[in-house]
Amino acid sequence: MNALNPWNSTLLPPTGSASTLRVATYNIHKGVRGMGPRKRLEIHNLGLAVEAFDADLVFLQEVRLSHSREAQRFARTSFGWPAEGQAEFLAPEGYDVAYRTNAVTRWGEHGNALLARWPIGDIGHHDVSDHRFEQRGLLHVPVAWNGVTVHAVVVHFGLAHRGRVRQVQRLASFIEAEVPAGEMLVVAGDFNDWGERLDDPMRQLGLQRASAPGGPRTNKATFPSLAPVFALDRFYLRGLSCRSTMVPRGMVWARMSDHLPLVAELEPT
Repeated sequence: MNALNPWNSTLLPPTGSASTLRVATYNIHKGVRGMGPRKRLEIHNLGLAVEAFDADLVFLQEVRLSHSREAQRFARTSFGWPAEGQAEFLAPEGYDVAYRTNAVTRWGEHGNALLARWPIGDIGHHDVSDHRFEQRGLLHVPVAWNGVTVHAVVVHFGLAHRGRVRQVQRLASFIEAEVPAGEMLVVAGDFNDWGERLDDPMRQLGLQRASAPGGPRTNKATFPSLAPVFALDRFYLRGLSCRSTMVPRGMVWARMSDHLPLVAELEPT
């Protein structure tokens, strides 16, 4: 099995345990890469990648529901712009889909999505924008997993550290209001935390950063995808512990987005 090739196989072997929750988080860069005449459509390759995760929950950022200019640009390519929203297009057969818009632009919009192999409940969305130039939101989805509820929150934090700290504070208020204290919680996405400064504020919320026990590195670098240095993409957990993490690498992954995905296996504590 080639773990770097989403066209051939899943990334990880089957868990073999009903108590293991496999999760993935991925900033998909709106399904396109490149600039000007070299811009190319990657959404079809991303669909193969998402299927290769074989994950119970897939947390996605920078997902488009619509974009008239890109749809027109790629309408006559060999595969073409998907007729449905990108979240629906990327979801493997049988998965539930949750999507909410964060940012509205001149030609369309983009936001966060959750793809779930298990049934989902009422979808919640909370605006955490720090200023009008960066529209950000939290997507909250309760998931019925093996007879219990796992609360999934998809985030994409801002570019300034002070703004991210304020977004953590808004996340705290949201969790207190919307997530029962005794239920499992996974907060995942692109935290844009270049300086590795958010673990302590998140720990104060009762959320521990997912890291595999005994691994050579606590953090998994995911950005930039061609030569990853920064661990911007993460899972923070409550009521769950991390068994393993992995970041797929290689040119087939580097070309699809400016981020690499992060995949983890979790189990209840």
